[in-house]
This record gives sequence, C-alpha cells and structure tokens, in this order.
Amino acid sequence: MNTIKEQAKELKVRSEVDVLVIGGGPSGIMAALAAAEDGASVMLIESRSFVGGNMTIGLPILGFLGQKGNQIIKGLPQQFIDRLKAVDASSEHRPCPLHMSLTLVEPEAVKTVALQMLVEAGVQVLFYAFCAEAIMQGDELRGVIIESKAGREAILGKVVIDCSGDADVAFKAGVPCEFGNESGGVQPPTLMFCLGGVDTEKLRLSIASEPRTYLTDFIPAEYFGQNNQFVLVGMRNLINQARKNGLDLPTERTILITGLRKGEVWVNMTRVNGVDGTDPASLTEGEIIGRKQIDDIQRYLISYVPGFENAYFLKTAPFLGIRETRRIRGLYIMDRDDIMGCRHFEDAVAVASYPLDIHHPVGGGCTLEWCGDCYDIPYRSLVPQKVKNLLVAGRAISATHEAMSAIRVMAPCMAMGEAAGRAAKMAVSEGVQPADINVKKLQSELINSGAFLRVAQAGAPAAR
Repeated sequence: MNTIKEQAKELKVRSEVDVLVIGGGPSGIMAALAAAEDGASVMLIESRSFVGGNMTIGLPILGFLGQKGNQIIKGLPQQFIDRLKAVDASSEHRPCPLHMSLTLVEPEAVKTVALQMLVEAGVQVLFYAFCAEAIMQGDELRGVIIESKAGREAILGKVVIDCSGDADVAFKAGVPCEFGNESGGVQPPTLMFCLGGVDTEKLRLSIASEPRTYLTDFIPAEYFGQNNQFVLVGMRNLINQARKNGLDLPTERTILITGLRKGEVWVNMTRVNGVDGTDPASLTEGEIIGRKQIDDIQRYLISYVPGFENAYFLKTAPFLGIRETRRIRGLYIMDRDDIMGCRHFEDAVAVASYPLDIHHPVGGGCTLEWCGDCYDIPYRSLVPQKVKNLLVAGRAISATHEAMSAIRVMAPCMAMGEAAGRAAKMAVSEGVQPADINVKKLQSELINSGAFLRVAQAGAPAAR
C-alpha cells in the first residue's frame, strides 16, 4: 500500500484542564458531571453536534432495575432521569420480564437536557471534534490531539476518561485491547428507525388476547394487557411466514419499542453482520445496507403485525447503534463467571443486573442468560494496563466478549461514568494516579452521592 510521510509541526494547545472526557454518550455525560462537582476544570469532547449517544437513537435505557425488581442504578443517572421527567421526556423505570427494566426517553429531549446539565455544571463542551491521537510522555497520557475544521490542536488533561465506547483514546495510547470474540466476530449493529400512526393499543391487546398467534419471547401475554408502553420481542412465526412470502428480513425476531409520543414505535430489526465500528468504510457500508433493510421490514410490519396497518415512516436514527468494538485489558478482566456467579468485588464501583445478551456475529439470532440477581463492576476493570492518567468507562472496559454483552447497556454505563468521573477528580485533587486512589473513599463518595453499591455479606460469592 502506498504511504506518505506527514511532516512534524507544532500544534496549538487549545485548552488545559483537570479532567478531559472523550465521548458524550451515557457514560461520558455522567463522567463529566461527576468530575466537575467540586470545581475541577472539565472538558468533554464529542465528535457529533449533540450529547446523548445511544440515548438519542430510539432505544430505551435498560438496567436501572435488577432481576429482583430493586433499583440498582441511582446517583447521577437517576438525577438525569428526574430532569427528563420534569419535561415529560422520560417514563418510570418499568419492570420487564426480558430486559429486567426499561426506561423510555425522548431522544431530542435527551440532547437538550444533558447539554443543559453539563453547562450548568461548568463543563466545557466541545462539539465537532475527533480525537486523532494520544499525547504520550513515556507511559503517561498527557492529553489528546483533536481534529476539526480548525485543524489539529492539542488538549491537555491531568486525567483523561475514555468514554468513546470504542476505546479510541486507550487504543491510540498503547493500551492492549481485545476485539470481538475469539474469532474477532462482533455483535452486529442496528440502524434504528421510527414509524408513526401505529395503533399500539391494538398491538398490545392483540398479543394479550391471541398469544398463540402473536407469540413473544420470554414476555408473557398478560404483560401486554397490563402495560401500554412496552418492548416487544418475538413473533418469530410471523417473520417466518413473511420470509416464505418473499420478504428479506435480517433478524429472526420482531423487536419493537413504543415511544413516549402516541402512535410512535421505534423498530430494532435491521441487522448488519460484519460491520467494524472502528472503520469508516465498514460503517458506511453498514449505513447503506441498514437503510436498504428498512423497506422490507416496514412492509412486514404493515402487512403482518396488528396495529401497523396505517403506519408511516418518520425518521431513522442519526447513526448506527454499535454494540461492540474494542475492549481494553485492564487491571482486572471481567468474565462470564463474574456475571453468572453474581460476583461481589471489594473494589466495586457499580452494580448491574442485565443478562448476558449476545446478538450473534453470524446470522440473526441472539442468546440470553440471566444470573438471578445482580453483580458488581470492579474499579480495576476501568483502569487500563500500561498507560497512566487514563480511565475507561462504558462498554469498552476490561471484560471478555461474553461479559461485555451484559455490562454494555446504558444504565450500567452511566453508573461506570459517574464512578470514573469521581475517581478522576479524586486523583487530580490528591496528586496520585487513578490506579492509586483510595477505592474505599471513592465508594463512600458514591454512596453519599446517592449511588447504590452492595455491601459484602456472609455467604456471598467471594471477592476476587
């Protein structure tokens, strides 16, 4: 392959801050808010024109409640939901037999409310800027080089939090990373889209009264009779019938999410196998294929699913919903046994309960496994190997392919973000590396700020 040599040049330092957060998704918003609480200077860099990440693509927030129905994500994430509720842009945390819980949010309000909270907290927000390189001094990360219409510039931070979802900063800084499963296969992305004019009452009552015709996965028919806002997963028999009649459908299941606005339904049924979320050409191909898939999916819904007879197309999500790319190797790698064994860790900084949920890298299937309760996320999984001054929060933390499938949903990512933000602030104020902070002190601050952490109990699975 032909190459060119880029000339070295001096770059302007746009800003120097205490804590630099890369990525404005669920974890990044919480990290920036937490880091700024006691007056630390904080900057958040986001490549798009808005914050919110996957909260803006039509997905419900999963994971606020545990498998026993108790609320396990609180603190700053709950404060954010409360702000959304104040403008009628969030539902309650609704128990769900399949996903444990779902919290419906209005995507456009997420962008506005999250930005308001960041500005109120004094966070410097910079949109339209990509993280291009890591600035290293030995094994210490000093900051990042950004690329924008203003050219290449440097931003320095005493501690950097990588909330990119793709371990962008960590990878560029030299942190060892994993990608996908043992064969390199990743869970496929989805291009969400929204339909209007759906009679959701007809849909839910049809399922409740005719469960043999409209069979759902794991969720009993009576659930739909009791809830007018819901997630629907299943109707495999209708998918099979539509395929026999010539429709090209990429998934085995009908996956629908009612919106907060009457008649709106978000559709989670496009599936593009083989997309590399770190490669722009692959992402572009994923967008092209995903948009092609929408046509037959919409035809299927209108022709086969009750309530969609008069449905019409409203909008697609602003970007592909990526489930998996890089994961760092940290001081501890979470694995399947930690999830299924409801593991307690002495350095726990978040609690999660979402099941192992693997959308197969090949084909249109999915595997789910529940542990029966909740499990801890250890601080060590947020601390990368080999690079100092760096923390990682969100789906790119140190975990195996299987464990990542459980901790990747938004509520746990928000909790990790809050923990990382408080840890970064603590490291700066005490003049120590993030790996060397007093985790017990961090846990106390989290609890005092309203977060939920489990207390070790006799007979609980041993800490590791």
